[in-house]
Amino acid sequence: MSEFKRTRFYKALRDDRGDVPGWVLVVLMTTGLVTALWTIAAPRLTAILKNSLDAMNGIR
Repeated sequence: MSEFKRTRFYKALRDDRGDVPGWVLVVLMTTGLVTALWTIAAPRLTAILKNSLDAMNGIR
């Protein structure tokens, strides 16, 4: 790796602060999506867990 490329690479690492508004948007959208899916899926997931635990109690 040439000295110029190495210097440019390290400078980019030091100067990169990220796109804060973009990351905030990604986090908020992901949180909203997970919350919406959880709201829809929670009753079914609860029923699956209850049925599984009831089946395990029936084995004993």
